[in-house]
Amino acid sequence: MRILVVEDDVQMADMLAEALTNRHYVVDIAPNGEAAWNYITTLDYELMVLDITLPKLDGIKLCQQLRDRQFHLPVLMLTARDTTADKIIGLDAGADDYMVKPFELGELMARIRALLRRGSTRSQATLSWGDLSIDSGTYEVTYKGQLLPVTPKEYAILELLVSQGRRVLSRAGIIEQVWSLEDPPTEETIKSHIKNLRQKLKSVGAPDDSIETVHGLGYRLKSLSDI
Repeated sequence: MRILVVEDDVQMADMLAEALTNRHYVVDIAPNGEAAWNYITTLDYELMVLDITLPKLDGIKLCQQLRDRQFHLPVLMLTARDTTADKIIGLDAGADDYMVKPFELGELMARIRALLRRGSTRSQATLSWGDLSIDSGTYEVTYKGQLLPVTPKEYAILELLVSQGRRVLSRAGIIEQVWSLEDPPTEETIKSHIKNLRQKLKSVGAPDDSIETVHGLGYRLKSLSDI
């Protein structure tokens, strides 16, 4: 699940990115409104955390521009301005929620989860494919009730595969969905992660080919009718 943090304060942006990454979100950082607009028109995001005071294109104008162009991603607006009038301006510009700095990180994460639950099918509490189950609240993967130990990236790849079902995902597509723009891996890294996932699935009794290779295209989950 990909989130865009739009914040010109480097320390604040890094803090938010670290906290979100630790919770298995893929995070990109835009230092100003113009960069954020370029990201949004290039990649698909599930949510944007948006500071109001930004260079080049401020948060209010960026949010208005998003809504005018029919972008419906949830926007959580951050600001140091703690007045009712400022909140009304932010919400009227199209923000879905509004938090005043300084804020409690736990509350911010709870509000992000609430916004994501409103519209994203991938934010369901539990995803499943046959006997494979993924709990997005605890980040646990189980097969027939057996816990499957996975790394954060393995979890993200498996969650993506389960959310897409039989749709084929290319290696480049997996990279785009699971890694941030700042640290994209090679396609060989994807092959390694898939290999590790297959081995771990096999270790708990899942079929060897639970994750199928569609040669020349990418990967998808084995058909439920063949399990």
